Amino acid sequence: MGTEVELKLGLSASALRALKRHPLIAEAERAARSATLISTYFDTPDQRLAAERVSVRTRKQGRRLLQTVKGDARSSSGLSVRPEWEQAYRGEFDFAAVDDARIRRLLDAHADALEPIFVTEFRRETFRCRPHTEASVLVMIDHGTITAGGRTTPICEIELELERGHAPDLLELAATLAHDVALRPINESKAARGLRLFHDDKQKPRRAGPSPLAAGDSPLGAFRRIAEDCLDQWQANADGAAVDHAPEFVHQIRVSLRRLRSALKLFEPALPPDWVARWSTEFSNAADELGEARDIDVLHEELIVPILADPLCPAPVQELNDAVVAARNRAREHVCAHMEGTDQGRRMLGFAAELTSLAANPLDASADLAAFARLQLDFLRKRARSRWRKARGGDIAALHALRISLKRLRYAIEFFSPLFPRKAVKRFIAKLARAQEHLGYLNDIEVGNQRMLQWAGDNPSLLRAASYVAGWHAAMAAQVRLQVLPEIAAVLDGSSPWRRVGRARNS
Repeated sequence: MGTEVELKLGLSASALRALKRHPLIAEAERAARSATLISTYFDTPDQRLAAERVSVRTRKQGRRLLQTVKGDARSSSGLSVRPEWEQAYRGEFDFAAVDDARIRRLLDAHADALEPIFVTEFRRETFRCRPHTEASVLVMIDHGTITAGGRTTPICEIELELERGHAPDLLELAATLAHDVALRPINESKAARGLRLFHDDKQKPRRAGPSPLAAGDSPLGAFRRIAEDCLDQWQANADGAAVDHAPEFVHQIRVSLRRLRSALKLFEPALPPDWVARWSTEFSNAADELGEARDIDVLHEELIVPILADPLCPAPVQELNDAVVAARNRAREHVCAHMEGTDQGRRMLGFAAELTSLAANPLDASADLAAFARLQLDFLRKRARSRWRKARGGDIAALHALRISLKRLRYAIEFFSPLFPRKAVKRFIAKLARAQEHLGYLNDIEVGNQRMLQWAGDNPSLLRAASYVAGWHAAMAAQVRLQVLPEIAAVLDGSSPWRRVGRARNS
């Protein structure tokens, strides 16, 4: 069995041309002749291999035919490590060399049912880069197509495969390239994309999943797990946004960036202060660059669309809606242009590379993770209480500050949730989420009213429409204001799930 350590990066056709001109590639040694590779992937009619995260393919390169079996990959930040068995193919499958007992049983059980599922055909150029004397990396540039069920999707990616050295060498090389070329790390393999094409499934926005934290982690180890999970969410949605301009991809990118910033602040005692400050700024800038489109989407869907369905909606509101949609489309064009730039990939890969080299400080060596979590959560709840007191007068800026404070408390309890009783944590998070939703609605109304007045300018018709929208929501906003602060007080003054006696994941 071999172990494949590789980093997969996606790019556009224009970025591909820029990559080939990059000095690290243009001056690199040619490791092999350019070749067209045609691979056929096999599975059972009900995709039993895919369900077990195993792939079988045959590949034709010139006159050579190879059989390759790959096992489940551990992937993060585009970096994957997976078992691989490769041998000559002579017209029928031979799995005798597969020395993983589970995979061998699976293959033997279904060998007679294997049938072609999809085909990849691409041109591969292979270079060898030596980032330093102890490292050697194959850079494989693939450009072609995946075909399944009469449908086709393009392949345009590079794979960095470790020949000699350590996995961080791949990230450092990718980060260097990403400073000048628009690259983005991707976790989804050609096999996964081919299977999705076979089922005619669209890529779906990735939302935050369960916390990856383990009870035995140190604070630094816990931060690494959480940061890698946030990075995976970011890059999965950036990959989706590159081919599908659905607003939810951009929204989930911003969620991942907020979670990253929250994790940096939460684990700051275990991290270098200047490193935290630098990456907090980078992630804030990345979110701001995508914020305009999301803000207008929310304004449109929450403030204007409900009024358009009202039979008594006056005609000027439709005129205002047209102005908002035009502004939204301009903002989306800006997002599309940004997605094709270098900033996202540079940040993703730079952060991933630096994350692997973080050294533990004295706190990390001595701190118990559960005790660290309780101290941080107590601090965040205390700060939220302070902001609640300032927000009692109803000032919109104070309410917004309270909302941010609650959001950070919520992210923190979500991150630390595996350490504490499941049901109590779930109830606490649900209450925080409800309070955030109400505060978010109040903030959306305030921001939306200001934006609509700006778009209306001196146009009397649009000014009337903006006033109508503001008035339409005023009664509900007043009711939310009366309810939300007592709700939040009950949450912040109630019992804390992280202070309860009980077993984690049981309650």
